[in-house]
Amino acid sequence: MPKSRRAKACDIPQLVKMGVWKRDGGRCIICGNPHAAPNAHYIRRSQGGLGIEENIVTLCLECHEEYDNGSKRKEYGEKIRKYLKDHYPGWDESKLIYRKWG
Repeated sequence: MPKSRRAKACDIPQLVKMGVWKRDGGRCIICGNPHAAPNAHYIRRSQGGLGIEENIVTLCLECHEEYDNGSKRKEYGEKIRKYLKDHYPGWDESKLIYRKWG
């Protein structure tokens, strides 16, 4: 069964992963762990978070789990938000969400 447009938009393409990995220096942006991957959405996929560099960060497994399901969602979210704002002048959260009609 083919993926929906939303699913495709929220997937992280390999080129994006490579760009994020390079931007983040190959380390978790929260704790600095080199055993990390560029596959964490700032705005969750379930909320329509796009698979674009401005919405993706490199996190280790532990920090990713804490951000997604742990007690540090708010704290880590604020750190990630500041990190992305620092790297993308004019960064706008509203542009990170899939919109079916434009």
